[in-house]
Amino acid sequence: MRHSMRAVPLLPLAAIACLSTPAHAQDSDVEALRAQIAELTAQLEAVNARLDEMESADERNAAAAAEAQAAADAIPAPVVTADTPVEISMGAAADIESADGFSFKPFGRLMLDSGWTFLPDELGRSDGFDVRARRVRLGAQGDIPGGFGYKMELEFGGNEVEITDALLEYETGDVTLSVGQFNNFQSMEELTSSRFTSFIERAAFTDAFGFIRRTGIAVEYGSGDVLLQGGLFSDNIGDLPGSDRMSVDGRAAYFPQIGDTQLHFGGSIHYADLGDGATVRYRQRPLVSFTSERLINTDRIDAGSEFDIGLEFAAVRGPLHVHAEGYRRELGGLVTMDDATFHGAFAEVGLFLTPDDSRTYRVGRFNRTRPARTVDEGGIGAVQLNLRYDFLELNDADAGIIGGTQNGLFGSLIWTTTDYTRFMLNYGHLGYDDAVFALPDGSRDYSVDVIGMRAEFDF
Repeated sequence: MRHSMRAVPLLPLAAIACLSTPAHAQDSDVEALRAQIAELTAQLEAVNARLDEMESADERNAAAAAEAQAAADAIPAPVVTADTPVEISMGAAADIESADGFSFKPFGRLMLDSGWTFLPDELGRSDGFDVRARRVRLGAQGDIPGGFGYKMELEFGGNEVEITDALLEYETGDVTLSVGQFNNFQSMEELTSSRFTSFIERAAFTDAFGFIRRTGIAVEYGSGDVLLQGGLFSDNIGDLPGSDRMSVDGRAAYFPQIGDTQLHFGGSIHYADLGDGATVRYRQRPLVSFTSERLINTDRIDAGSEFDIGLEFAAVRGPLHVHAEGYRRELGGLVTMDDATFHGAFAEVGLFLTPDDSRTYRVGRFNRTRPARTVDEGGIGAVQLNLRYDFLELNDADAGIIGGTQNGLFGSLIWTTTDYTRFMLNYGHLGYDDAVFALPDGSRDYSVDVIGMRAEFDF
């Protein structure tokens, strides 16, 4: 930008000033006038110098701006090609996959439970209505180049953060190797995700006998209708280091499809060395988890080992399914008594009331129910009715252990509105023999009723 002011000529101004001086002026006046003219001349020279500096600065700024624009114009614009290095597909959650074989998929679940427990008033125990955030989980899974896969999941329920799954897998052909923390192959009921179970809680023996994820290494072989699983395990990652527990676990399943009927036959075996100075305690709630009352309980037992055998059967045909399991635990290495044996079992039958809906089975466990007509498509979703008999015995008179016996008759109504949302209503009537808490007359035989509700979603 150029300034409009120009330098002022100094010589004509000085001449005019001289002519305007009277002829009869004293020499002193002339000298004073000359001094004023000299001062004015110096000021004008300073103004002219300042104007020259400003014009030079404007010229430099303009040149710099022109150079910057030229440099920007020289940078090529980014080119978007059809072959992008990352592919993102959307389902219930984003699935991100890179061209070099990495993938990342987040997942999670939320299960909110509420309901009532009805205990005999004479017991004086806590019952009534309660609420619990049963599961609040977030995780991620994916692939790593070279045939590897990973899975990591955290549980946020109970205002604490716990690691559930944390594992690295390697797959080659029909064989998968796993290392980390995961379920150690005990029971089809336990291995079926809580998102897909028939009842608000799994069978009583899975909780009473302490089926939890443990840290270990395992190998799986799956081909056609056959699945073989086995591994060596330590303890839950939350108890490590500091635990010297070690176990060997194995499971086999055969699941042929005959006509329209999907069958499942399975069995598992488990042996654990509990370590030095170990104690165990087997106990169980009445179906729902939002009560703290456990009415059968062995108390602490000094023990050295566990040896388990489990049997599994399931069948799915159209809207109908049946599922039954039996489990036996032998507790060895007892200090003051013979080995103790405990048992658990259940049998259930389920029926979808909505047309074209069926329970889904996949490679040794039940899988996600996908309604034929979801509510977002104008349907009513899938409605399923289930009935179950559940048995758990924690008594062994020969070993001197009286932990109690629980017989449960359960019913569940499940409304699966979409592939990823469902609502559950459960009722349970449980009969107890040799319960932990006695009535005023000393009897330990009585019954309890429970109602449980759940709202859940996952992605």
